[in-house]
Formats: sequence, structure tokens, C-alpha cells
Amino acid sequence: MGHPPSTDDRASTGATVPAPWRPDLLGEGWQARTLRLTPDDHGEAVATLVRRTPSAEAPRRRAVLYVHGYVDYFFQRHLGDFWDAAGYDFYALDLRTHGRSLLPHQLANYCTELAVHAEELDLAVRILREEEGHDLVVANGHSTGGLLVSLWAHARRGSPSGPDALVLNSPWFDLNKPWFDRVVTTRVVDVVGRVLPRLVVGGVDRYYGEYLHETAGWEYDLAWKPDLGFGARAGWLRTIRRAHRAVARGLAIDVPVLVCASTETGPSDRWHDRLDRTDSVLAVEHIVQRAPLLGPDVTVVQIEGGIHDLALSPEPARSAYFDAIRSWLGDRLP
Repeated sequence: MGHPPSTDDRASTGATVPAPWRPDLLGEGWQARTLRLTPDDHGEAVATLVRRTPSAEAPRRRAVLYVHGYVDYFFQRHLGDFWDAAGYDFYALDLRTHGRSLLPHQLANYCTELAVHAEELDLAVRILREEEGHDLVVANGHSTGGLLVSLWAHARRGSPSGPDALVLNSPWFDLNKPWFDRVVTTRVVDVVGRVLPRLVVGGVDRYYGEYLHETAGWEYDLAWKPDLGFGARAGWLRTIRRAHRAVARGLAIDVPVLVCASTETGPSDRWHDRLDRTDSVLAVEHIVQRAPLLGPDVTVVQIEGGIHDLALSPEPARSAYFDAIRSWLGDRLP
């Protein structure tokens, strides 16, 4: 899987030949570009920057960078259409070991330090600003992507390599498990993840994925987004739980943040008749409780009838989510 790069586009020196844009698997109107990264625990690593061909004749001043969640990659064409209509050139990043960026020698969706993804985020923003001509960049992160861009924005505060605003779609701020797993099991994983980082210690429940693909009819590659995931490994879960603790302690993000979530949590461990109107992956209360800890300028909007990926919600919740973003952009980034 993935597209082995033929030319380099490194964050470290900026002196190598840029990889060209090529037609993307999403078809007409979409392009992709391979970003070669510093080798990591897997060895060779790449990320993939995807863009919607802008409808405007000249590049706009504003752009958005979408970052997907866990067991995920970018496939939501209509999300690009929404941002384009809102006046933003749209880009999405398939992180290393995910989707278009998954190479044959890699474990899918695996890392031992969430901070490793800062390299591709920094590189993508540099390309948007220096090569694509944008001077305002909004990061739009979903689920684990929302957690990742929050920590990255905190680390890059005051720096041009960071975002100018965050729009978070059901960000993953805590483990949706009982107290024992969130406290006791987390302590065990912290030890196991250090000595046996590739040990599979859990996974995702299949019901949300089955709903998206089979009932709601969203089309995506099940090799890159399987209903049962790829198995959560101890080293990855260890860094996720450390990231959760960082959010719980409080961040100091210095740009405006919009946090959107559903109004209701549904069970993740079984099929139920409210999969189409609840977040049946994360606990909504965790999102709402921890959102104010991100920084001084945080707006929380809950979407009635929204599912975990609010952009994939049935109508009218999907439009309500997009309306919330549009309204917030007009208020905070006029």
C-alpha cells in the first residue's frame, strides 16, 4: 500500500527537489504529493499531502489543513467542497503509516511517540505558506487528529510553522472506557508499552465502521479503514494516554479553537438503533469537559444528531456542523 516517493520533500533542510503534484485516487479535481520524512522506527517513512484543485483562478489567502483520525485517512470529498465554498483552499494530510502513506514494511497506524507526526504537520504548513501562497492556515482535526493538532498547536504557539486557528471534530481527549481501564490499565500499558511496544493490547469495535460503510453507504478503502482496525499496540496506546494527560493538565494554545461534538454518547460495543445520531466511539462528556483546557479562546458547539465524524453525519446534523464552522469562521476569522 501507499505510493513510494520518487523525489524528496523533506522538512529538515528544505533544499531537496520538491515532489510534484500528481492525480489523486479521489479522481478529477484532486491531487496528491508525497512528502518524504526522516526515517523512524519503521525505517523509510512518508506522508501524503492531498489538495482539492481550487475553484478560484488564483490561490486564496486562506487555507485549511485536514488531519484524519485513527484507523482513517482522507476520503471525504464533500468536506473539501464545503471549505472551498467557505473561501478556503482545501488540503488534507494522510499521516505516516496511514492510508496513502502506508508503506509495505510498516505497521499500519502505529507509532510510539505521537510527536513524530509534528514533522509532517510542519512540512505541510511550510508548503502551504511558502509554496502555495497562503498566509492563514486553519487546522481541522478529527478524533485522534484533533488530539494531535491540539498538542502540535500548543508546541508551535507563537511560531509561523503552527496554525492560525483550530477546528476540532470530535477530538479524542480521553479513553472512552470505565474507570479501571482509564486508570489501572493505563498504568500497566505505560510499562508494557515501554518494553513490548508492538504488543497488541486492544482494538476498535466494529459497529461504527459497519454503520458508516454498510448502512450509511460512505465509500472508502477497507484496506486502509477496516471496521476492526489493525489492533491497538502498547507503544501507540502509551503515547496516546500520555497525550490525554497533557490535555487534562491544560494546554496554552494561543489561537482561536472551535470544538464540535455530538450531544449524545452511544455504546461502542454493540449494534444499536442510535448509531446514526450519537457518537458511538468517544464519550461526548470527555470532549466537552476538556475542551476549555486547550487555551483561553475556545468555543464549544454540540451538534444534535451528530455521529463521531460529524462530517459524515446524516442530515440535518451534517449541515448543522458545517453551519457551526461557517458561523464561527465569520466571527473569529472575519
